[in-house]
Amino acid sequence: MLSLVSVPAMQVASQDVVSLAGTWRFELDRDDRGILEHWYRRSLSQQIALPGVLQAQGFGDDVTPATEWTGQVVDRSYFTAPEYEPYRRPGNIKIPFWLQPDKHYVGPAWYQRDIEIPEPWRGQQVVLTLERPHWQTLVWIDDRIIGSNDSLSTPHVYDLGRTLEPGKHRLTVRVDNRLIVDVGVNSHSVSDHTQSNWNGVAGRIELAATPAVWIDDLQLYPDVDAKLVLVRGKVGNATGRAGRGSVRLEAEGFNVAAPIAAPAPMNVDVQWNRHGGTFEARYSLGRGAKLWDEFTPVLYRLTATLEPGTAASAPLDARAPNLEARPFPFAVTFGLRQIGVEGTQFVVNGRKTFFRGTLESAIFPKTGHPPTDKGSWKRIISTAKAHGLNMFRFHSWCPPAAAFEAADELGFYLQVEAGSWANQSTRLGVGLPVDAWIYKETDRILRAYGNHPSFVLMAYGNEPEGNDEAYLARWLTHYKAKDQRRLYTAASGWPQIPENEFHVTPDPRIQAWGAGLKSRVNARPPETRTDYRDYIRKWRVPVISHEIGQWCAFPNFAEMPKYTGYLKPRNFEIFRERLDEQQMGGQARELLLASGKLQTLLYKEDIESALRTPGMGGFQLLDLHDFPGQGTALVGVLDAFWEPKGYVTAEEYRRFCNRTVPLARLERRVFSNSDTLEAVLEVAHFGPAPLADVSITWKLVPTEGGDQPVAGGSLPPRTIPLGNAIALGRVAADLRQVPAPQRYKLVVALEGTPFENDWDVWVYPDRVDTRTPQAVTIATDLDRATLTTLRDGGRVLLMIPPKRVKGDDRRSAKRGGGPVALGFSSIFWNTAWTGGQPPHTLGILCDPEHPALAAFPTDYHSNWQWWYLVTRAGAMLLDDLPSQLRPTVQVIDDWVTSRKLGLIFEAQVAGGRLLVTSIDLRKEGDRNLVARQMLHSLLTYMASNRFRPDVEITPEQVKGLIADP
Repeated sequence: MLSLVSVPAMQVASQDVVSLAGTWRFELDRDDRGILEHWYRRSLSQQIALPGVLQAQGFGDDVTPATEWTGQVVDRSYFTAPEYEPYRRPGNIKIPFWLQPDKHYVGPAWYQRDIEIPEPWRGQQVVLTLERPHWQTLVWIDDRIIGSNDSLSTPHVYDLGRTLEPGKHRLTVRVDNRLIVDVGVNSHSVSDHTQSNWNGVAGRIELAATPAVWIDDLQLYPDVDAKLVLVRGKVGNATGRAGRGSVRLEAEGFNVAAPIAAPAPMNVDVQWNRHGGTFEARYSLGRGAKLWDEFTPVLYRLTATLEPGTAASAPLDARAPNLEARPFPFAVTFGLRQIGVEGTQFVVNGRKTFFRGTLESAIFPKTGHPPTDKGSWKRIISTAKAHGLNMFRFHSWCPPAAAFEAADELGFYLQVEAGSWANQSTRLGVGLPVDAWIYKETDRILRAYGNHPSFVLMAYGNEPEGNDEAYLARWLTHYKAKDQRRLYTAASGWPQIPENEFHVTPDPRIQAWGAGLKSRVNARPPETRTDYRDYIRKWRVPVISHEIGQWCAFPNFAEMPKYTGYLKPRNFEIFRERLDEQQMGGQARELLLASGKLQTLLYKEDIESALRTPGMGGFQLLDLHDFPGQGTALVGVLDAFWEPKGYVTAEEYRRFCNRTVPLARLERRVFSNSDTLEAVLEVAHFGPAPLADVSITWKLVPTEGGDQPVAGGSLPPRTIPLGNAIALGRVAADLRQVPAPQRYKLVVALEGTPFENDWDVWVYPDRVDTRTPQAVTIATDLDRATLTTLRDGGRVLLMIPPKRVKGDDRRSAKRGGGPVALGFSSIFWNTAWTGGQPPHTLGILCDPEHPALAAFPTDYHSNWQWWYLVTRAGAMLLDDLPSQLRPTVQVIDDWVTSRKLGLIFEAQVAGGRLLVTSIDLRKEGDRNLVARQMLHSLLTYMASNRFRPDVEITPEQVKGLIADP
């Protein structure tokens, strides 16, 4: 029978542990006949290394278009569209949905090896631990079945009993990675979207010997106010006889610069019957005990040593020692930490806390499975902390012990989920096996990881579908009563039910993403919602913004050599080949950097918006790093390996994402030099304590021509309390004497601290000459008169009305043809997974040194001033123009199609000089300062001797860009 025996690595002496890592015998069970044919009775024929993954070692099947994946494929065009036909051919199979394994296998696999039970283990309790198998395991010793386990989150621990004779035995493990319980095919605990549906055992595999009476479990419940911990222990008993003894409790503090005085030990009397026993004690850590949080992650190690008294009877075997007389230690690491709520905000140890989180979706491209060593997790968490974050949300999965240990030591908060995303194929609360499994899995998670102070939030999983509210309400009620060491919510996303202790929600009343292409970053953020206060008054619990961001950048093809494991970036190969077909492969790096700068701008806007929202509890990004599945979602400023892509540093990111962030409310970013720039300054501060006597300074600094401020000042010193949307004051800058056109930075700093932030603004001349030069003709169509002007050697500015820009008339299975949906923001998630949701583009790319832009200050990428142009434009499809023609202002297309798109280009046509733009530069006149400045810059350039296009195109090619009225 399966026994829930807890055997932490630190619990037993080294002579009582035997590692089983190494070479195992192995066979695939494709037809699922192994149990019927008693494979555990024979020697398996192949060899494999464990810990390990069978697919990574060359076992399994080749990938084909008919491969049955674990995960939903939303975009079915791969199976039918002609552009994917080359990638469906044998020998060139490439799938665009997610990272592609070298081999694929779903089903049972058998692992076997001989083990040696040492003579000193005679009569002792022997336990087998399989850390992070995937998924269900069955275990046999010789011909005897021991039991089964189907946890996705915790080690599979098997009690082999105390009757194993010393000497050689045959250990057989069957691992089945099919959907044992339908937790949802997209759940990151099982899906090919992220870690892959691998088969094997990833972590430690070991045998351990314990006395026949042992401490089976310790759960510790800190009391921050009293500086003590409530200890609840369980005693296991395999003797079948009652007994008694004592447990000695000793604690020591660590992970702190200065030594901590060791609390006094205490002894607790304990009794057990033939089934086992329990004990409880309130163990004082002393008045000088230190608390755990993100700033001071002080840890304690509590060792409980069972010292049995007089045995009830002699050992079962005369050759065995009296196992009940051997002291046996059990060690647990914990922190003195309390989490609660104060109004609509979280408090940790009584201090207001704002969760700045990102998702961790089981993305591990080199191994295909989560790491089980602490060093790997410390690297990942340190990277997140370097970018100003303090939380991971584990989307529909739970990490191994090493992640909790690393988070404990580094001071990092974790939201854990019980391995399910009940979507597409399963529903909660209708009597399916998943209902009972979630309770079992939650119990296992709380038992295995509940002592970790980093484990502060928990949900069942992600975005359930179906009639789930009653089921989740019962789940919440049960676990809130059972274990109050953390806060619980039904699920990330929804439902928002009264039983939730916090919400993780995209509720449209507070976070109206997808508000349209003409809106700010395609969204209406919570800070502008007047009914937000009504919302939080209704629920009276903290709210975390659900999966904010999801802004994409162009693929980083330079990262492809990093994929040295069995998961390969065949999706990237498709996208790179598409770019090469369009003869733009040489632009790959530029497209990445320009789109990445826009992506960073959008994340800055989202994060600052959350920080400016009064009473907000936190945010969870999707994502700080790329998500390789669900159609390929390149949503991170870091790649899938948690490494930079080259367009933003951690230091730059921390300016707007940190425990303390200066903020500015600017009604606009574009001014004329007859205006006054006004801003309301705020700060979000969630540090270890209020900031006393801090001065706030501000300055307006040009981005070119020196760093001397053109305006600036300071606000009186003040104490900044903990919280967000803390008003600092209003500042104003008279722009009448400011050089224009020019981009400036409004820089706000908290003097004497490392906290500083900045925002780009543009100042344009109050008066600009947009009269048409004598040498230039402006037209809106390539009609007969315009062609005559060109044939006479004239210069023409062709301004195609945005509504007359011809769309992509090739039948795209992804979108069904039609115009390119151009937006200021980049693509949300990806077009494949969202059914072609607009926008379809990733910003602009231009050369700021191009003479056409000499009077138009710009970066090489989108910035806020481009919103006034892009939202009044259409993207021209330039695929049919010569490959050497590069647009003056290029639009970065979806990486799936990689079309050559433009807003401005120039060419020789019919003997004349033509500059074409699809931006409406005249409709709003002087009201649109940016369009007016761009028109002035283009006309000035066209009237000069520098306007000499070097690529020739035909009138028919120009007409092909214009749709009929």
